[in-house]
Amino acid sequence: MRFRLSCVAAALVAGVVGQGLAARAAQGPAPEYERADIERGAQLYDEFCSNCHGSEGDGVGGVNLMSGQFRHASTDQNFRRILTNGIPAAGMPPGNYTDADMLALIAYVRNMRDYDGGIVTLGDAARGRALFQGRGDCAGCHRVAGRGSRLGPDLTSIGAVRGAGSLRETLLDPTGSMLPLNRPLRAVTRDGEVITGRRLNEDTYTVQIFDERERLVSLDKADLQELTVLATSPMPSYAETLSEAELADLLAYLVTLKGLVPQ
Repeated sequence: MRFRLSCVAAALVAGVVGQGLAARAAQGPAPEYERADIERGAQLYDEFCSNCHGSEGDGVGGVNLMSGQFRHASTDQNFRRILTNGIPAAGMPPGNYTDADMLALIAYVRNMRDYDGGIVTLGDAARGRALFQGRGDCAGCHRVAGRGSRLGPDLTSIGAVRGAGSLRETLLDPTGSMLPLNRPLRAVTRDGEVITGRRLNEDTYTVQIFDERERLVSLDKADLQELTVLATSPMPSYAETLSEAELADLLAYLVTLKGLVPQ
């Protein structure tokens, strides 16, 4: 289970030290990181941290992620240990992160001050809502405040958990930006029936899927000859179907979805 990276960030900077040259020198020269890792880390930060900590890393009082000065994570080895074990005294639980995600997050935080990932432009939320419900046909797969389809993930609170940059990447490259939790399943029963859809729940013995006809199907794994997690998102890319202005409008609407009032 991946814990919210905002908890990681808050714990890491629970003791942000001063920005003096002496403290900086004590950490030694900063390692070099691949641009791809930094960019992936920026996506992780945008998805899980920016709503609390802000795009500049200073959204929480007493915390400045961009300073690069951390009491508990002065080295990457310490950073990895914190990501793995957490800091219970500071309220940060242990996490089960992949090596790639840990490397990416470390790379971005270490380079946050100098990173330029571009600024996402937001348009008009009212026009974006009309696009969502109309030409974009987003409601044909997604549900907001109890209205719409259950084929895709519920977006009622998407603006509270995903940043604009992350949402834009999803609209342009759904497969490349797809979170593991949202990958569709393909199940084949012993009788040869093929069931494809969104995973709702899964345990050791059963799996529940919303199929392509929006039926909730509960399957016993012992009765399946195949259960595959698909790597391709069923969501279409809007890179060619929406203009930059329309993308900005749609993003403006999505970031308003905080799960507090019907939209």
